Amino acid sequence: MDFKDLDSAIQLDQIEQLSHKSTQLIFKHSTRCIISSMALKRLKSCTSIEADCWVLDLLAFRSISNEIAQRYHTEHQSPQLFVIRNGRVIGSASHEGIDCDFIITCHEK
Repeated sequence: MDFKDLDSAIQLDQIEQLSHKSTQLIFKHSTRCIISSMALKRLKSCTSIEADCWVLDLLAFRSISNEIAQRYHTEHQSPQLFVIRNGRVIGSASHEGIDCDFIITCHEK
């Protein structure tokens, strides 16, 4: 899995466009939260999954997190993972629900 920094709201349009070619993930990460750090570690262990994983630092870019909640009609949670394909969210998880099995299940939809 390829990890990229999400630090601009403009990138959200890019992510949606890329999702028509390959699965895109958005991981909302709180750098001060141990649960979020553990979820990120689990994501980094998903070496067999072909997807781009965009990591948003919630503390530095809260406005982008708010844009994600508005765009995808979701309630903010931290940590939170969105699986995006063909321009839409096909799955989302938070806290301990963020793992390789969740992503694979979304891929199979």
